[in-house]
Amino acid sequence: MSDRDSSSFVWFLAGLGLGGLVGVLYAPRSGSETREELRARAEQGREYVRGRAREAREQASEWVDRGRDAVNQQKDQFRAAYEAGRQAYQEATTETGAPKNL
Repeated sequence: MSDRDSSSFVWFLAGLGLGGLVGVLYAPRSGSETREELRARAEQGREYVRGRAREAREQASEWVDRGRDAVNQQKDQFRAAYEAGRQAYQEATTETGAPKNL
C-alpha cells in the first residue's frame, strides 16, 4: 500500500472509533441495543479490513506475475542475442576455414 492509502485507512479507523463513541454517548437506545449496534459496526469494520487485505494480496500477486513475466522476457531476449552472436561467430570462423580471434 502507498503512504497515502495507509494514511487514509488510519483516518478511516479513527473516524470509525470517534463515530462509535459519539453514537454511544448520544444514543437513545438501551444498553443491549447499543451493544448490538456496536457489535454490528465492529463486524462491518472487520469485513472492510478483510476486503482491503484481500485486495492488497491480489494486487501484490499481480505485481509478482508482472515482474516474473518481465524477467522471463528479458531472459528470452538475452538468449536470442547470445544465440545470434554465437551463430555469427560460427559463420565468420567457418568462412575462412581457420578460427579467428574476435
